[in-house]
Parts: sequence; C-alpha cells; structure tokens
Amino acid sequence: MNIKSDIRKYIIESFLYGNDDNTLGDDVSFLENGIIDSTGVLELVSFVQETFGIKVKDEELIPNNFDSLSKLEAFIVQKQQTRDQARVDAAQAAASPVS
Repeated sequence: MNIKSDIRKYIIESFLYGNDDNTLGDDVSFLENGIIDSTGVLELVSFVQETFGIKVKDEELIPNNFDSLSKLEAFIVQKQQTRDQARVDAAQAAASPVS
C-alpha cells in the first residue's frame, strides 16, 4: 500500500472528477487551490479513517495535517505508528505476570 498514491487517486476521483492534469503535486495546498472545500475535508477524513485504520480527533483537523498530499501522508504514518505502538504495549501488558 502506498499512502500518497492512494490519497492522490481518491482526490482525483472524488474531487477532480478523474481529471488529473498534473496540478496535484505533493505539496500543493488542497484548500488554497480550491481542490477541496470544508465539506470535502470531512469526506477526506472519512476516507482516511476507513482506508488507513486510524481515528482522527477533532483537534487534529488542521491544515498542517490535511492540506497537501505530503502533509496528509506524514500525519497518517505518525498515527499508524502511534496506533501500532499502543497495540504492542497492550500485548506486552497482557502478557506480563500480575504481581
């Protein structure tokens, strides 16, 4: 799975209606370039949560996390790492003998 490719494909299909004229560079602002509006951000959040198995908190809905392919990819990777570490910690805690 390539996170950035999956996001690019979704945005092209959902917001650019399949018209990929190479304007969707890795660091192009979704909002400043009119690619996604506020309603589109909610659709993007839903896609990200379902596709990448993460939970996005309200306070994480900021441009630094969701306003370009590169920013969104970095956010998803960080969230997945945090999620995976929490699972490891929980498994280790469950396996530890109780005193």
